[in-house]
Amino acid sequence: MTRIAAVHGTLAPYRHAQREVTDMVARSCLPPGGDRRVLDRLHENSGVRTRTMVLPLERYAELDGFGDANDVYIQAAVDLGTEALRGALRTAGLRPTDVDLLMFTSVTGVAAPSIDARLVGRLGLRPDVKRLPVFGLGCVAGAAGIARLHDYLLGRPDDVAVLLSVELCSLTFQRGDASPANLVATALFGDGASAVVALGEGRAPAAGPEVVATYGRMYPGTEHVMGWDIGDSGFKVVLDPCVPDVVRRYLGDDVRAFLAEHGLKPKDVAHWVCHPGGPKVLEAVSDVLSLPEGALDVTWRSLADVGNLSSSSVLHVLRDTLEQRRPEPGSPGLLMAMGPGFCCELVLLRW
Repeated sequence: MTRIAAVHGTLAPYRHAQREVTDMVARSCLPPGGDRRVLDRLHENSGVRTRTMVLPLERYAELDGFGDANDVYIQAAVDLGTEALRGALRTAGLRPTDVDLLMFTSVTGVAAPSIDARLVGRLGLRPDVKRLPVFGLGCVAGAAGIARLHDYLLGRPDDVAVLLSVELCSLTFQRGDASPANLVATALFGDGASAVVALGEGRAPAAGPEVVATYGRMYPGTEHVMGWDIGDSGFKVVLDPCVPDVVRRYLGDDVRAFLAEHGLKPKDVAHWVCHPGGPKVLEAVSDVLSLPEGALDVTWRSLADVGNLSSSSVLHVLRDTLEQRRPEPGSPGLLMAMGPGFCCELVLLRW
């Protein structure tokens, strides 16, 4: 048994209304005097009302290429990661020296030494802490990270394992790029971090949900659907409009088969902890699983309040579910996310 002892989310320091971000993108991505009707429509229909960003809006125009943006990423990732990890350990009633494994995930910047390595001395983690930096999973990494903590703790039930996610998506926005993929990305993504503390069954019981089982699935012929093209200007988003269609084709069968292995059907799931991939993706999830009205309310609110935080988002939704929904003891929940590959990760929870 693995139990989630704490989830802590933190946000970047500068909060902006969606319209402010839209105006910044118009100045940065469209030609002077260009028609902005498509941009306005994409941003208005994104389901996002506000977002937090790691820089004031006017600073983005001053970034001088990938190297400059990545320098900002490293400093801000260390700061936000420190805040998220400290908060999670405090909530769990643990000290930094209690941590045996630190898994770090991000897809919006690169660092060597990795961000987790930079946190060891700053937070007072043990010098023999096991570290696992992971790049490339993107939005699915919050769910996949919990699944991998679970795998680790099955073999080391006396350990404490931590997942830390930091995503600074705004630093990847491409100036001068009016492509639909870049405009959609600028409509959806924000900046934030989150940390999850998980305990093996040999540790003292925690109040959080138990991880019952996990499942991952790669979908054939979908490598082109989501990811990065990396060039001189940094990370250029790959975001195919067919993402909701892929969700409709595969996700329903995967979820039903996974739940059936544990004697459950979608109607038995009391709490759906879903990554906020965007309105069309959430509508596809609801449709293929025949979810009741309100099942994804926590996810929709997270999308509206902070946007899509890539791998951090589903963890923010998990935290909000724990704080706002007060699940009944013994009730099942399903945490799920999708991302580059194209793939899905499912985590069956029991409160």
